[in-house]
Amino acid sequence: MSSHKHTIVIVGYGGMGSYHTQLIEENGRLEVAGTFDLLEERRSASEAAGYTAYASYEEVLADPKVGTILIATPNDVHKEIALAAFRAGKHVICEKPVAMSSDEFIEMTQAAESAGRVLMVHQNRRWDEDFRVIKEMYDHGTIGSLFQLESRVHGANGIPGDWRHMKAQGGGMLLDWGVHLLDQLLFMIDSKVASVSSSLSFILGNEVDDGFEAVLQFENGVKAIVEVGTTNFITLPRWYVKGTEGTGVIEDWSLTGRIVTRNQESEKLEPTPIRAGVGLTKTMAPPSEGATITEALPPAAELASSFYTNFADVIEGTAEPIVKNPEVLRVLKLIEAIFAAAETNQTIKDFDLY
Repeated sequence: MSSHKHTIVIVGYGGMGSYHTQLIEENGRLEVAGTFDLLEERRSASEAAGYTAYASYEEVLADPKVGTILIATPNDVHKEIALAAFRAGKHVICEKPVAMSSDEFIEMTQAAESAGRVLMVHQNRRWDEDFRVIKEMYDHGTIGSLFQLESRVHGANGIPGDWRHMKAQGGGMLLDWGVHLLDQLLFMIDSKVASVSSSLSFILGNEVDDGFEAVLQFENGVKAIVEVGTTNFITLPRWYVKGTEGTGVIEDWSLTGRIVTRNQESEKLEPTPIRAGVGLTKTMAPPSEGATITEALPPAAELASSFYTNFADVIEGTAEPIVKNPEVLRVLKLIEAIFAAAETNQTIKDFDLY
């Protein structure tokens, strides 16, 4: 491990850009050399926080002390910023979604390879604890083989910010939040996607989607339901998963949740019919007493290292990236399939993510 600190300049000192400075400062092997932003007020904010505010992007690229460019701008300029960085011999960390299309991303990866530089995409929600709990359940059969996963993010604040309302800048919730939820699923489920159906919401009257629903069917039989909503004043659970031996739920990011499994030692008894509405039902009656066991959620699966530690290892040549570019490309292709399925109102089956 090198004792030398790798220097990073953050391009785009908005909400995410300033957040990255906190994350980088927590890592002893990286340091923020400065920032660049087109807006004067953000350059002033950067200087007030103690960082050098470069006057131009050309000045950043010309600085030999700068080893890495971190891109935290609107999505439509990611590619041009990255290509210029590779031409100048810099590594690149890019916020998600990394590009406006899979073709753009292919161009970026080819430029990185030609320059012999690293391109890593900040798909940081692979490290979310709620996701890692579900991954633990999936990998180790905590409630039997998982056959249906429902992943949702709900809010009631509409589309945030300014450029996220604009199609030309890559706005909308499928690109903003969908890219995270889809990345988590493809990272976890080691099977090809067989089909996709979807619908987009435009209820708020923006030119981009304010939410979406997608159903993914994987070749191994797993079904995933993915939903993002910005008009939900009552939220559904963050995760609801069904396995062959039980059910799990995680309500929110604070990990409120539980698993309920079949009690293998209990004598199987017929449920007692209950009154449901104006009728009786035995099918939907609760299991008989002792037939199930309620337990706490299992500990979260561990990833090899944090995003930034992994990045430092990768540029030093001592590790493979946890967020691999072929995986990022699959997510972008899946997003394009979801857009196509929604536009045609058809289930998309004939597509290749791999």
